[in-house]
Amino acid sequence: MFAYLIRRIAYALPTMLGVALVCFALVHLAPGDPLVAVLPPDASAQLQAQLRQLYGFDRSYPEQFFSWLWRALHGDLGVSIATGRAVTGEVFKAVVNTLRLALVATAIGFALGSLFGFVAGYWRRSALDRLASTLSVLGVSVPHYWLGMVMVIVFSSQLMWLPATGAGPGGSDEWTWDWAHVQYMLLPALTMSVIPMGIIARTVRALVSELLDQEFVVGLRARGLATFGILRHVAKNAAPTALAVMGLQLGYLLGGSILIETVFSWPGTGFLLNSAIFQRDLPLLQGTILVLAMFFVLLNLLVDVLQTLLDPRIARS
Repeated sequence: MFAYLIRRIAYALPTMLGVALVCFALVHLAPGDPLVAVLPPDASAQLQAQLRQLYGFDRSYPEQFFSWLWRALHGDLGVSIATGRAVTGEVFKAVVNTLRLALVATAIGFALGSLFGFVAGYWRRSALDRLASTLSVLGVSVPHYWLGMVMVIVFSSQLMWLPATGAGPGGSDEWTWDWAHVQYMLLPALTMSVIPMGIIARTVRALVSELLDQEFVVGLRARGLATFGILRHVAKNAAPTALAVMGLQLGYLLGGSILIETVFSWPGTGFLLNSAIFQRDLPLLQGTILVLAMFFVLLNLLVDVLQTLLDPRIARS
């Protein structure tokens, strides 16, 4: 197990370096001058040169990359061009908000998706199977930003049950797990959970359907094991794959929540990325993308380790 863990970490290190390189290259290949957002229209050439030197834009791309990477390894992601604040602090607050929202959305999606998948897989070709499969297909197919706007119109504007935007009555800096704050999370979390729910439901349905045809299930039935006992054995065999899918979906929610966070004005990484893109704030954009990418790589590593704990055959293979 320890050797497998060391091997997985060794595989993750060059992946992280490649992610950092791609992140830096893609941001700098985008058209436009990042200093336009802070320079006045009549800025002198001397002022432009001073700002370029201040942000390091006067150096070659390799020099900028290695300087940025070295500072990032020490926790310094630079200074935001638009706000003048440290990128590390801005990204940290946004990551905490997005992680809080993504964990709740993933938990909802995993619970409902696993339930629908088990029901559809165990009672194949029944009305329950068709209903659960239809719900999972709708979950994957419906655009989540459109669903978010519909939920705002229905539950906030029409019924006035839940607030539409924000992260709490006092803002995200004063978050506590009470109803006054949780109600701000319900609409975006439910909207975000629809896609992972559909994907996990389809995955679990296929796994359960395949496992029920295997010989060990036939043997369990021949021994007279009750339905709950058979489901427990099936769930144990399906858990590693379902866990891997859940980990991937959590990573996608961390990096792909820009539209939902914009619709609900949730102060997370998606909302921060949206602001950085429109303001052409390169340090903020690079720092946010890098942190999200590192989260995704580390999350995959954690899922691999958890899979190995659930199924030791993975490590032996």
